[in-house]
Amino acid sequence: MPFTQSAPRVVRKSVALAVAGLAAASLSACDSHDASPPGANPRQVTVFGSGQVQGVPDTLTADVAIEFTAADVTSAMNQTNDRQQAVINALVGAGVDGKDIRTTEVSLQPQYSSAEPGGTATITSYRADNGIEVKIRPTDAASRLLALIVTTGGDATRISSVSYSIADDSPLVKDARARAFDDAKNRAQQYAQLSGLRLGKVLSISEGSGSTAPTRTAPPAPPRAATPVPLEPGQQTVSFSVTAVWELD
Repeated sequence: MPFTQSAPRVVRKSVALAVAGLAAASLSACDSHDASPPGANPRQVTVFGSGQVQGVPDTLTADVAIEFTAADVTSAMNQTNDRQQAVINALVGAGVDGKDIRTTEVSLQPQYSSAEPGGTATITSYRADNGIEVKIRPTDAASRLLALIVTTGGDATRISSVSYSIADDSPLVKDARARAFDDAKNRAQQYAQLSGLRLGKVLSISEGSGSTAPTRTAPPAPPRAATPVPLEPGQQTVSFSVTAVWELD
């Protein structure tokens, strides 16, 4: 009867090994659960803040061109060059700094006749253009200087656009940045209160791109006489945005 007597010992040994295995698994599960790094705080709030300030523009930029059409390229180019040089000389003589005048376009294009049915278009003349960008500061002088441009350029004058800007907007950007951060902090504090927690330290800050909304006016129609061009600078808005992350305690 040896087989009958040894069977209980085999069963008891198997049960003991199973219990030991369950205990080891339980310890392993506990170690895994407590493996999070010390000091980690998953309670955070990420908010977006924005700020805006307004300032009065101090610079006007005008895009001015002289255009002539003539039967040959030399005449068209010479007339355009001479007239534009006269405009530049008049501006400098009126107090505009030479570095505030920049050439933006020089072009010479043939002009064609309307082709008859079955025929081909032919060159009838040539058109020359010379464009400059003029920065006028202070803006109080803009009306007078635009009138001077028109008087000097005559019927060949083309004013395509004028725009206002602020030469140094860094103080406005600094103010807008502070307002954006205050806005983000106020939002974060509100979320902390709503969740029954306290606002902790700042974990990260990222800036959005600051932007300046330009003030533009429609291009003024060239007057026949040297009368001041009515202009209103209005205001410019400088905007800034920020995204910040706070701890919640």
